[in-house]
Amino acid sequence: MTMESPMNVDLHCHSQVSDGLLAPDELVARAHRNGVDVLALTDHDEVGGLVQAAEAARTLGMRFVPGVEISVTWAGDTVHIVGLRIDPDDARLVEGLRETRSGRERRGREMAEQLAAVGIPGAFEGALAHVGNPQLISRTHFARFLVEQGVCRDVSDVFENYLVEGKPGYVPMRWAALSDAVDWILGAGGVAVIAHPGRYHYTPLQFHALYDEFLQLGGRGIEVVTGSHTPEQYREYAEVAKRYGFLASRGSDFHAPSESRIDLGRLPPLPAHLTPIWGEWF
Repeated sequence: MTMESPMNVDLHCHSQVSDGLLAPDELVARAHRNGVDVLALTDHDEVGGLVQAAEAARTLGMRFVPGVEISVTWAGDTVHIVGLRIDPDDARLVEGLRETRSGRERRGREMAEQLAAVGIPGAFEGALAHVGNPQLISRTHFARFLVEQGVCRDVSDVFENYLVEGKPGYVPMRWAALSDAVDWILGAGGVAVIAHPGRYHYTPLQFHALYDEFLQLGGRGIEVVTGSHTPEQYREYAEVAKRYGFLASRGSDFHAPSESRIDLGRLPPLPAHLTPIWGEWF
């Protein structure tokens, strides 16, 4: 969708294997209907949906990029690192993701205890009904439970009143180290990308340290145009990409038709002066 590449590329989305609502093949079909030419499935800390998604993309004649979104703790907060063009069978990656997921059930039970204390019982079982696997339980599944119970209007309302710092149901999580996440991605033959930087609450000095460390570790890209950014942030992170020499990525961060601000493939193009991360892939 830039002058360099007319392709509609969406390199960040989620299926029901993590915290999306659609099965991997349904997600691919929706992307195809929306005119996506190249799609990456990037479930949180999980690669279990990639085989089904890749097969669906082959059937539809759509290019598919195997991906993952790894949860990282950096400077006391959570950062997400997307891995693109990974080998989902790489043993170190698979084991690293398993270790990263292992703390979710414990955190989920603590979140449920906090919600019960403010008069919302049964939250762990309710959230689990939306995911099935305790290792994959996340705040999004608790949010859907709270909407289902009529506690909140929608998922956005949940994250204004629950599950965030200072509100009931917030339990911090210690995720992977940045160095480990980038190492797993590179070891699996992939390219590492900082996801939706506009969502992180760091000072300018901290952002500089994050970008510098990421580049030194072998990271290559940053999401510029993403469903998690405002149009003003598209411009802000386009300048960050140029300043630090990042390749630029584009991805909707789609989770569900009723929950996502931007649908698959419906983002504006990357600014023409940036180098797309997919520029040398096809």
